[in-house]
Amino acid sequence: MSDNQLEQFRAETKQWLEANCPESMRRPIQEEDDVCWGGRNFKFQSDDQKAWLDRMAERGWTTPTWPKEYGGGGLSREEAKVLKEEMKNIGARPPLTSFGISMLGPALLKFGTHEQKQEHIPKIVRGEIRWCQGYSEPNAGSDLASLGTKAEDKGDHFLINGQKIWTSYADKADWIFCLVRTGPKEPKHTGISFILFDMESKGVSTKPIKLISGYSPFCETFFDDVEVPKANLLGELNKGWTIAKYLLTHERAMIGDMGLPAPLTPMARECVGVDSNNQLQDKALRADLAAHEIDGLAFALTMERAGDEAKAGASLGAFSSMLKYYGTELNKSRHELILKLKGSDALEWEGQASQNGKIAKQWLRTKANSIEGGTSEVMLNIVSKRILELPDA
Repeated sequence: MSDNQLEQFRAETKQWLEANCPESMRRPIQEEDDVCWGGRNFKFQSDDQKAWLDRMAERGWTTPTWPKEYGGGGLSREEAKVLKEEMKNIGARPPLTSFGISMLGPALLKFGTHEQKQEHIPKIVRGEIRWCQGYSEPNAGSDLASLGTKAEDKGDHFLINGQKIWTSYADKADWIFCLVRTGPKEPKHTGISFILFDMESKGVSTKPIKLISGYSPFCETFFDDVEVPKANLLGELNKGWTIAKYLLTHERAMIGDMGLPAPLTPMARECVGVDSNNQLQDKALRADLAAHEIDGLAFALTMERAGDEAKAGASLGAFSSMLKYYGTELNKSRHELILKLKGSDALEWEGQASQNGKIAKQWLRTKANSIEGGTSEVMLNIVSKRILELPDA
């Protein structure tokens, strides 16, 4: 695409966004209700939230680079970058947040049959189905390949029995993408298959897990004689580990996104005050903020480069583990800084002034970032072996 064509696309995109993004969708996300997850049972916060999703989905811009054949935007990576920039310029919120977009979709596009793509991709694009991830089990966390949930071959269907844990939003999801044991356990990475099924299937039940933060985004998920059509198998039987690893690279990059910079200076000015030079009065805190924001900007450039490479067809591979680890640490340090800025007020757990302890609960929630999607210790091991090529201890 020539520079002139790209500039024309930018002008048209800017005009369309100005005309179609509701004013209320140009404000920062403040709480969970501001996030549009979509799905069969999702309750829109407002007419504007629904209109914004519908308008973007109609153009395929909820998934701008996905093929038009399946409802995506069909944009080049240069055009997608322009769209992202123009949305940022007007403060537009993401029209849809979805594990279908950030995790399952890329795996479906790579490993799915044409029929599977036709069935599932358009619904992901339009936010009609909300997905959850069935990976971790009580005895298979970081050592995921030890999973024991079984899918028995019953002729025209699989019969699934077992349990998953830390299943994010399983109680709100419509479908699940799930790793199951269909073959021998030795070597343990074999005999695993990747399967999709409806959470309303008979025999599926969930139980929320209350976290120290007070929130319950995670669930225990139970499967008792769940019948799943064989057509829902993604990829080859007993070859699901390949798909699982591919999907994990996208999940880890998604979690790494948490570390992208968001300015804390306005909050700092309000909490700490400024001196006669219009600088923060607390010099040590000023240095901490500057260091954090520099790290954040460097990370943002790294994420952008990784995104461009992925859209060009390169595999993130072990690099996603580095993004996940560093993004996690940045998000944790950001919330540590917020606690410093707010002081003792940030520790209030109940009350209108603190929005029922919002800051303290968000700080506690960041601790789980270093566990979910692969622990920080595992991520560092992957980086040391696969990127730095260090010898085993």
